[in-house]
Amino acid sequence: MNVTNEQILIRKFNPDDWNAVKEIYQQGLDLNIATFQTECPTYTDWDHGHLQACRFVAVLNGKVIAFAVLSPTSARVVYHGVVEVSIYLDQQYTGLGIATQLLHHLISASEEIGCWSLYSSIIAENTASIALHKKCGFREIGLSIPMQ
Repeated sequence: MNVTNEQILIRKFNPDDWNAVKEIYQQGLDLNIATFQTECPTYTDWDHGHLQACRFVAVLNGKVIAFAVLSPTSARVVYHGVVEVSIYLDQQYTGLGIATQLLHHLISASEEIGCWSLYSSIIAENTASIALHKKCGFREIGLSIPMQ
């Protein structure tokens, strides 16, 4: 499949996008390397867990195929600009540059709202996500070793 950047629309998430976002998130759950969660949250829980600003979806031919959001890391004021990135892509659209385009958009938008430190907790086996983040300027700062 050939997809150009011009064919991808990146826009703000709206609640009507939830079913598509939930399906993409469920794909991540099914892969067992995309999240530490074990079940898809309700919309209310998901909504409360993410910043209202910087919620984006990537749309191709009217279909939501990816989403990216930010989560606060602490309620303390001094950590206001420190946020966690979550980005998920429909598995049918991997390797097309869509996630890169979406993550760059999220990074730019986060700077506009005063975020100064973005991080992402990525499971070591999720090599595609690690490569995406490195491609977009992230660096690896830690590795979690399973407890025995």
